[in-house]
Amino acid sequence: MGKKGKKEQKKVKGAEKTAAKMDKKISKRSKREEEDLAALIAEFQSLDAKKTTVVETACPPPSPRLNASLSAHPDKDELILFGGEFFNGKKTYLYNDLFFYNTKKNTWVKSDIPNPPPRRCAHQAVVVPQAGGQLWLFGGEFASPDGEQFYHYKDLWVLHLSTNTWEQIKVPGAPSGRSGHRMVLSKRQLLVFGGFHESARDFIYYNDVHAFSLDSFTWSRLSPSGTSPSPRSACQMTSTPDGSGVIIYGGYSKVKAKKDVEKGTIHSDMFLLKRDGKEEQEKWLWSRVSPSGSKPPARSGFSLAVGPTGRALLFGGVCDEEEDETLEGDFYNDLYLYDINKHRWFPAQLKGCKSEKKKRRRGKKGGETGEGSVEGQEEEGAAAQGPVEVIKEIVTEDGTVMTIKEIIPGTQAEEESEEEEEEGEEGASAILVEPCARSSAMATVKYGKLYLYGGMFEVGDRQFTLNDLYCLDLHKMDQWEVLVEMDPKTQEWLDDWSDSEDDEEEDEEEAKGGDDEEEESEEESDKQDEEDHPPVQPGEALEDFQSRTEQYWVGQARANMGPEAKDTKVQKVGIAMAKVFYEDQQ
Repeated sequence: MGKKGKKEQKKVKGAEKTAAKMDKKISKRSKREEEDLAALIAEFQSLDAKKTTVVETACPPPSPRLNASLSAHPDKDELILFGGEFFNGKKTYLYNDLFFYNTKKNTWVKSDIPNPPPRRCAHQAVVVPQAGGQLWLFGGEFASPDGEQFYHYKDLWVLHLSTNTWEQIKVPGAPSGRSGHRMVLSKRQLLVFGGFHESARDFIYYNDVHAFSLDSFTWSRLSPSGTSPSPRSACQMTSTPDGSGVIIYGGYSKVKAKKDVEKGTIHSDMFLLKRDGKEEQEKWLWSRVSPSGSKPPARSGFSLAVGPTGRALLFGGVCDEEEDETLEGDFYNDLYLYDINKHRWFPAQLKGCKSEKKKRRRGKKGGETGEGSVEGQEEEGAAAQGPVEVIKEIVTEDGTVMTIKEIIPGTQAEEESEEEEEEGEEGASAILVEPCARSSAMATVKYGKLYLYGGMFEVGDRQFTLNDLYCLDLHKMDQWEVLVEMDPKTQEWLDDWSDSEDDEEEDEEEAKGGDDEEEESEEESDKQDEEDHPPVQPGEALEDFQSRTEQYWVGQARANMGPEAKDTKVQKVGIAMAKVFYEDQQ
């Protein structure tokens, strides 16, 4: 072999060695971060432990959030909001605060109760009427402030609504730690399905089913026969009206394809999990469901609730389209209903408020049959003219323009000019305002009304987290009512790089004191190898170093990953290698 060949071979081996060292250091750093995350949770719990009495305070609407839980009180005119998360572009915040919303008075109360569950999001909460009302809560996740590390809970809590007390139920056999799962009440059992667990280096999605008995306070893992849904999170899970089982629809999962490239999948299939036999000889069976009607377009992050007369409700969501270097999300604000008894999907068409003159002039053409019912709207939906979209812009405090969509139903738009000519302002319908398109909002039904709170949508690289509240009467299906308007002043957003120098200084201090003896010995033995890398210049910031040496580190990553690896993945690995090297040199 010639000198040139030996030199090239040496470069490849050197790149492999460098990548292996970087991978090992990243692994050790991840382990330290996970330990720090557990310590951070313990620190928050120690603060909560200082609460000794129940304190209820009238308050404005809760701060913007998503992936919280919104539940209807079984006895009172109240909704219960717990937990959630907020991201401002730079830092992730997790909550464990508890709010009660009075649906009659349109007022909020914050309730500080001793011994609450730790802060979390993407958990599940179920209300049961027994013992004066109880809110059962399972699982969820806690994220580090930088959003890079996650802790998944497997704890079970109950809020006794009659006494305002939290209680953790510590019994063996609980499902593994997870978030994005679903939990519903079926007869006297809490059924838990699916979810996912993500660590610093891997992730797993579940399709297992667990049951918690509200009578014996015991967990059991079910072993249904038949073909089960594939592993997934964030699906729709609804109990059948007769309590014999549950319906599973949709969801999201991702897998690692070639060269560790992650590929996401939005599911749109449907399954029925049904129980058979008596309690002691109870058996469960999976079967696939082929619903009729107009199924919602594929999406994830939709909100779900159960309406009257055995109908499941699906609102909004997002469909992400991945390109080579971009991820574009198509957000929705439509509402679909699923008739569990008839196994049929149909879109919910809002009627709008009409004057008496309008009703007389339209006669049968306007659809007298079925007026006042969702099913009547379903039959007329195909003949009705599509809605007209009106664009409204809101300017936030920092000057960012948010575009909000308002919808005028087609029938109203069709008659608007005639109404103005014949009646002027008299008898005209008001413009129907709908919630803006969003994902990960919270939804629940109380007294036949659908309540929708918060969630998020994206504009470019910026995420808007909401704290608005809407209500829709499911019997009238006329229009959304705005109970809490979105406040543009709450839309804080910090650029990832705008204030990065302070954070980098903190990271540098942590890196200086965090190396163990093994790393120090490694640095001495490999000092000669590292001299070949581009040196960090005095006072050079991380982003400047990464920009200046990007091509070198991408080349190192390419040599290690091979020619078949995607450019985007190679670039990410190269940037990570540069960051690790930079921190090690500080």
